[in-house]
Amino acid sequence: MVTDSEALQILEDAGAFRAGHFVYTSGRHGDKYVNKDALYVTTREVSRLCEAMAARALEHAPEAVIGPAVGAAILAQWTAHHLSLMTGEDIAAVYADKDGQGGFVIKRGYDKVIKGKKVLVVEDLVTTGGSIKKVIDCVKNVEATIVGAIAICNRGGVTKKDISNPPLFEALVNVHLSSWEEKECELCKRGIPVSVDVGHGKDFTAKKK
Repeated sequence: MVTDSEALQILEDAGAFRAGHFVYTSGRHGDKYVNKDALYVTTREVSRLCEAMAARALEHAPEAVIGPAVGAAILAQWTAHHLSLMTGEDIAAVYADKDGQGGFVIKRGYDKVIKGKKVLVVEDLVTTGGSIKKVIDCVKNVEATIVGAIAICNRGGVTKKDISNPPLFEALVNVHLSSWEEKECELCKRGIPVSVDVGHGKDFTAKKK
């Protein structure tokens, strides 16, 4: 089974952790970036991480797994697959769609699939816990029971309280990323270029021209 240190190594080997000069969604700058998209091309490693997530949730007996679109839909599939192998039961895998207004909605008939079931929420990267909380609320709205939430990486110090206090909330990897306002950014003062291939550096650079 994958340990916490092994999970971190998997992310590093996949190029999901990068060093440099980055602009985050908040507009703040930092010297590290978690590129979750780099992980999904390595199916063997995604499977290993999801096996570890399944193992952590096993005692809570989830009957279905859900993740917010887009990437966590893949995690839901793999985690449900491993839970099915571990329990000998058919564990359903579904995902929540973005509603176009910053929230999520469970459609495509998935609401009927999970209704009345014990549901586990999975996510790749947690910064504020907002996406997980919204999906938890969606699950409750279709009369299903939340048994927990598990993320691959918690980079924002998110706690159970931040996501509506599910019975279980864990992350395989917990990291802290320091960040600064643009005017306080030492990387900017030293003239280190902003990365434009990940994060919001491309937009930041365009505005500076």
